[in-house]
Amino acid sequence: MNDILKAFAGGLAGACVVTAVHETVRRVNPNAPRMDVLGMRSISKLMQKADLTPPQDDKKLHAWALVGDIISNSLYYSLSGTGNSAWWRGSVLGAAAGAGAVLLPGPLGLGEEPSNKTTETQVLAVGYYLLGGLVAAAVGYALSNDKE
Repeated sequence: MNDILKAFAGGLAGACVVTAVHETVRRVNPNAPRMDVLGMRSISKLMQKADLTPPQDDKKLHAWALVGDIISNSLYYSLSGTGNSAWWRGSVLGAAAGAGAVLLPGPLGLGEEPSNKTTETQVLAVGYYLLGGLVAAAVGYALSNDKE
């Protein structure tokens, strides 16, 4: 397996962990970040700008948002790469994604509450994305031939 595929495997693992943790915690914690809501709003907004009609069924729109999250986060976390340096790259990418999740929705017109409802919401959002970066790094590192 070449390094690009190994990095993508790490990115996919990180993205799946972020999505699984998010979907699990939001069901039991009312202060959990609602990145799924931001994803649904993003899809609707982009489709409307393209003169397309977004799905009216919330379940369908939610599924689209989850798939979009996994695809985009996989590509993003793939930048963690492989080898020993994957650890610092994954940490920085995860922290940056978490900061973006907290800081960007308001200015992008997606609303602030889904990721800024409480301090707990903000900390969880950053933590989820940092976890995703670390998982991507761990998988990239584990698959690497360069572990020095």
